[in-house]
Amino acid sequence: MLDFGFSEILLTSAIALVVLGPERLPKVARQVGNWMGRARTMARQLSEQLEREVSAEELMKEQSKPKPPAENRIAPLDPHNALPDVHTAPPDMHTSTPDVHAPPDLHSSPSGLSSKPPNE
Repeated sequence: MLDFGFSEILLTSAIALVVLGPERLPKVARQVGNWMGRARTMARQLSEQLEREVSAEELMKEQSKPKPPAENRIAPLDPHNALPDVHTAPPDMHTSTPDVHAPPDLHSSPSGLSSKPPNE
């Protein structure tokens, strides 16, 4: 923005002291400081508003773009990455299967009740 060196600030302060006098200088400096603060706040708000407007416009453009059909978004299956055959099992599964032909246990039931006849 504005590039002021120490000598320029010192010269401006001396001129303001001579022109305004020692009684009015603090009041004027305070007012100038308030105005500068308001100007900075307004500039920041303006830049934030512009950024919001630009991002909203970009979002509207993105939403208005036509989307590709669903079949184009799905990747084709790779035959080399296919699932393994379900009919072939690992060799350790053949030895760890339970005996399917074992007779059921008639003395226990899943409900916890005994299926034994009562003793008389």
